[in-house]
Amino acid sequence: MKSGIRFSVGVLMAATFAMADEVTDWNQTMLAALLTAPVTPAPVTTRVAAMVHSAVFDAVNGIARRYTPIYVPAAAVPGASMRAAAVQAAYATLVKLYPDQKAKFDQQRTASLSAITDSTDAVQAGLSWGQNVADGILAWRSQDGFANTLPPYPGGTQPGQWRPTPPAMAPGLVPQLAQSIPWVLRSPSQYRTNGPAAMTSDQYTADYNETKNMGGSTNSGRTADQTLYSTFWQAGNPPDYWDPVAVLLATQHHLSMVQTARLLALVNLGIADAIIGCWDAKYTYSSWRPVTAIQLSDTDGNDATAPDSAWTPLIVTPPFPEYPSAHSCASGAAGHILSQTFGEESTFQVVSNAMPGVTRTFHSFTEALEEVKNARIFGGIHFRTATVDGTALGIAVADYVTAHALVPLHSGRSGQDQ
Repeated sequence: MKSGIRFSVGVLMAATFAMADEVTDWNQTMLAALLTAPVTPAPVTTRVAAMVHSAVFDAVNGIARRYTPIYVPAAAVPGASMRAAAVQAAYATLVKLYPDQKAKFDQQRTASLSAITDSTDAVQAGLSWGQNVADGILAWRSQDGFANTLPPYPGGTQPGQWRPTPPAMAPGLVPQLAQSIPWVLRSPSQYRTNGPAAMTSDQYTADYNETKNMGGSTNSGRTADQTLYSTFWQAGNPPDYWDPVAVLLATQHHLSMVQTARLLALVNLGIADAIIGCWDAKYTYSSWRPVTAIQLSDTDGNDATAPDSAWTPLIVTPPFPEYPSAHSCASGAAGHILSQTFGEESTFQVVSNAMPGVTRTFHSFTEALEEVKNARIFGGIHFRTATVDGTALGIAVADYVTAHALVPLHSGRSGQDQ
């Protein structure tokens, strides 16, 4: 691990393309697939990204044999092409998950393989191994509980309880994620948070009034930049924001293909497990969203929370319970893994394929995580406690993942490998 090192990422886009390899190329292909209509719901994207990057990592690591595998033990034949294995692992996983996009994946696969200069035998061995790994990861995760069909989740009608929100008035999204088997964690509830603030508490009053004053669609106290970044952090999904940061930092620090595959796997495993932990807490506490709380605050037993029946949030409220904040959980995990790898005091930029033309610049990971918190509050979809506790959950998950997954097989390697 590195600490106290400053990295500037914004100037590296040209270098990224120049130094792109099969791992980063297929990361871009995956990110584009997630945003292709019909757009994959944000919490589901975290599962997809973890599947793809688990397959890619176990494929390249099964040839390099430098770290503990995620799931598939190293069994590649000697001399297999690592590059071909990465291509096939990503390709096969994406085709299985997005069969309607197969033509696009076929084109990318052809382009990727045409750039590989390894021998024909090495390429064929790599393709066979990559397919084997993808099949193993897909079979493993097909038994994780995500495919379970649960009845629609309507929430409740008592004060403080989540219920469907406008405009869609949809039931709770993917409640089965709360019961899914984690990737690295021991259980979904391993880092369950303490729950939302009591509605009669001073903390709830402060949270309520902050979101009411700053998060409304009209007459808010937001600056133009606060409005912009609230919209920015809502437009995409967690991998869409954090995977490009990981790739750019890896490029600047000259990480090898295996090291980059490991970094992307760690980031996406951390995000995926943070979201599983987040969903466990969301559906355990099932707390109401600000749009409900503010319109119905005359029922909350708190005289300091004045109701406003016409209040609406800046951004559309996602269809699942409020506490804790999912984006804070995911960003807390990703930001902490990157901070522990490259140093807290890193200068980097965040962009989103879902909102082209907007770039957010940060000089530390803490600064970025604070903006994510504020974006959810100023967007009118969360209370402060949900973002603080969500970030803490993500950081705890990140520490566990980095301590228990993808561990170097041999001690004494350089800091880059650690």
